[in-house]
Amino acid sequence: MSVTKPLPHDAARLHVTGQARYVDDIPVPAGTLHLAFGLSTVAHGEVTALDLDRVRAAPGVVAAWGPGDLDPMPDCSPSAHDEPLLAPWVVSYHGQPLFLVAAESHLAARKAARLAAVDYAEAPAILTIDDALAANSRFEEGPRVWARGDAAAAIAAAPHRVEGQIEIGGQEHFYLEGQVALALPQEGGDMVVHASSQHPSEIQHKVADALGLAMHAVRVEVRRMGGAFGGKESQGNALAIACALAARATGRPCKMRYDRDDDMIVTGKRHDFRIRYRAGVDGEGRLSGVEFVHYARCGWAQDLSLPVADRAMLHADNAYFLPAVRIESHRLRTHTQSATAFRGFGGPQGMVGIERVMDHIAHQLGRDPLEVRRTNYYDAPGGEAGGPSAPPSPPEGISTKKKTRTPYGMEVSDFILHEMTEALAERADYAGRRAAVAAWNAENTVIRRGIALSPVKFGISFTLTHLNQAGALVHVYQDGSVHLNHGGTEMGQGLFQKVAQVAASAFGMPVEAVKITATDTGKVPNSSATAASSGSDLNGMAVQAACDAIRGRIAAHLAETHQTEARRVHFAGGRVFVGDDEMSFAEAAKSAYQARVSLSATGYYRTPGLDWDRIAGAGRPFFYFAYGAAVSEVALDTLTGENRILRTDILHDAGASLNPALDIGQIEGGYVQGAGWLTMEELFWDEKGRLKTHAPSTYKIPACSDRPDVFNVDLWPGENRAATVFRSKAVGEPPLMLGISAFLALSDAVAACGPGYPALDAPATPERLLAAIARVRG
Repeated sequence: MSVTKPLPHDAARLHVTGQARYVDDIPVPAGTLHLAFGLSTVAHGEVTALDLDRVRAAPGVVAAWGPGDLDPMPDCSPSAHDEPLLAPWVVSYHGQPLFLVAAESHLAARKAARLAAVDYAEAPAILTIDDALAANSRFEEGPRVWARGDAAAAIAAAPHRVEGQIEIGGQEHFYLEGQVALALPQEGGDMVVHASSQHPSEIQHKVADALGLAMHAVRVEVRRMGGAFGGKESQGNALAIACALAARATGRPCKMRYDRDDDMIVTGKRHDFRIRYRAGVDGEGRLSGVEFVHYARCGWAQDLSLPVADRAMLHADNAYFLPAVRIESHRLRTHTQSATAFRGFGGPQGMVGIERVMDHIAHQLGRDPLEVRRTNYYDAPGGEAGGPSAPPSPPEGISTKKKTRTPYGMEVSDFILHEMTEALAERADYAGRRAAVAAWNAENTVIRRGIALSPVKFGISFTLTHLNQAGALVHVYQDGSVHLNHGGTEMGQGLFQKVAQVAASAFGMPVEAVKITATDTGKVPNSSATAASSGSDLNGMAVQAACDAIRGRIAAHLAETHQTEARRVHFAGGRVFVGDDEMSFAEAAKSAYQARVSLSATGYYRTPGLDWDRIAGAGRPFFYFAYGAAVSEVALDTLTGENRILRTDILHDAGASLNPALDIGQIEGGYVQGAGWLTMEELFWDEKGRLKTHAPSTYKIPACSDRPDVFNVDLWPGENRAATVFRSKAVGEPPLMLGISAFLALSDAVAACGPGYPALDAPATPERLLAAIARVRG
C-alpha cells in the first residue's frame, strides 16, 4: 500500500527550486489593478472627515472608495456579521481599513493609501484585559461557566492548596506567504477568485454576498498556501471581497497583497489569556478540586473567539482527571486587532493553565513534577484510579472508581499516556538527567539548568458539529491515471500527498499515478476550513469513499466478463487480479470505459458520534484524542536571562501514520512553534493601541539556531481505536503543545535560583526570566 510510506511532500522539489506557484506568482492579465487599504492611525474614535482627493489624484490611481461609497457595506466576519470591510466612520482598532485604493501597480496603491486627509474625534480605547473588565466590555453578557461537583468545597477540604495566576501572550502567525487575493471578472457578472485561504467556501460565500450574487456565480481556487497556521481561516475574507468589488466596479482584474508590516498590523493573532487558578490536593499531589478563571482578550470583533475560548475550556483538563472542577471563561472585547484562529485554537492556552497548576503543586509539595502529573492522569481503559494510594473522598455525586470522564462528560476511552510517558521517560533518561541537572545547579550559580516532561491530550473534531463533513471528486481516465479533488487545502502540511496515498492504496497503484489539483469550489462544494487538524481525517475518508465506489464498479465489470465473483477481483502493484488472470490497472480501466461503466464518483464523509452542547458544556465534542509527550532540557543565564533548549525528546501518537516522514516534520515544526510562542514571541502594544512589534526587526520567531541541539522525535506505534482513514490520527495541531515542556523547563531552571515559586509568565522573555529569578530569591 502507498499509505504508511514516508514519501516526500508532493511539491517538495517545486518548493526548493522556487517553481511552486502561489497566488502572487500567477501571471495576471493585462490591465490588472492592484489594491491597498488606507489604515486608521488611532485605536478608537469617530472619523469626522475623510478627504480622498489627494489619493485619487496620485500617480497611477484609478479609483478609491471610502465607507460612503459602499452601500451596503460588505461584511467580512466568519461569525457575527460585525466586521465591515471599511470602518463605517467609527474606528475600532489602530490599523483598521478606512478606505480602498486601486492603482496600476502595487507600489502606486501603497503610496497613494498614505495620502488621505483624515480627522478623528479620538475616544478612550479599551486595550487590556483590565480595561475590558473595568468597562464590562465583552462578547457574551456574562462569563461562560462549566462545572462538575463542588470545586470550592473540595478545595477547602483539601490538606494542601495552591493558587495563582499566569499571563499568556498572543502570537503572530508569521506565515511565509502573506495575505493575498486575485479576482478575475467573468462574463455575466461571475467572478473567479484565487485566494491564499484555508477556507475557500467561506471566501466564496462572503464574495457572493458582497456582490449580491448566488454562490454558483463565484468560483474560488486555492492551489497552495505558503503557511497559514489558522491565520488564513477568516483573515483573508477582506482581501477577496475588496478585489471582487473593485473588479466589478472597474471591469478589470484586481489583486491585493499586504506588505508584511501591514499584514501584521491589520490581521488578528492568537488570543492572549490571563488564567487564575485555585486547587486542592492531598500529600501526593492528587487533585480533589480545581477552579479556573479564563480571561481571553478577543479584540474588536467576535471573529472565532467564542469557539476558541470554548476549546480552551475543553482542554483545561489536558491529561488529568479533575474530580471537582469549575471553569469560568470571560470573552473580552478590546480596541485591538480581532484575535483569530491559531494552531491549537485555544487548546494551548487551556493546557498551559493546568500545566501551571501541576508545576505549582509539585513545587509546593517538594515532589517530582512528573510524578504529580502521572498521579493525576486519566485511567487507561479498564484501569482503576491511578496513583500509589487511595484517592481522596470524591465530591458528592462524583465517582472516582474509574478516572475516565472529562469535566464535560466525555468518556476518555483511548488513554495511552501511562505507557507513552513511561516509554519516553526511559528513552530520554528523565530520572538520570533530572539528577544530573540538580547536580549541575548545585555547582553552578550563573548558568542554571532545568528539565520538564509534559503530556498532551488533544481532542480532534470541529466543536461546531456541522463542520465535520467533507466531499471529494475522483476521476479514473481510460489510460489508468487518476485525478482527484477534495475540499481540503494545502498549506505546506502535506495534506495533498497523504490524500493521494489514500487514493493510490485504494486502487493498488503507485502514488505517482494520482494527480491532485487545486482546491476548487466549482468541483467540491460546501467544504469546511482545513483546520482543527481535520484535513486528512475528513478529506481522506471522502476520497476513500469515492475510490471505493469506482473500484467496486470496475471489480463488478471484470467479475462479469470473467464469469467469477467480485470478491475474487483485487488491486495491487498497479495490476488487477481477476481469479487466475491479471491485467494492468490501465487495461482494467479501459475495459470498464468501453463497457460504459462510470469511472467518476463523488465521495462524502461525516464524522460519526458527535453530540455537543456548548452552552451546557456537556456531550461528546471530539471523535478521539491525539496524545504526545515531550522532555525538554534548557540552560538559563541568570545574569542576562538568555537561554537555549539543549535537548528535546518527543514521543507522539499519530495512530497508524499515513506518512511518517510528513508527520515527524509536523511534530518538529509544531514543537518549535509552540516553544517560540511561550519563550520568545512577544507582541507589544503601546498606550495608544499601536502594535509596535509589526516586522521581523521587532518580533522574534524561532530560527534554525533556536531549535534544540539534540532533537529526538519518535512516533508511538499503534493504530487509532476510532475508525479513521487507515486508523491514522490527526497531527497538525497537537504537537504545538509539546512546546509547553520548554516553558516548564525554564520555570524549573528559575526555581533552582531560590526557594520561592517562579510564577513565570509567557512568553518567558529574558526580562520576565530575570524578574522571576528576583521573585524566587525573595
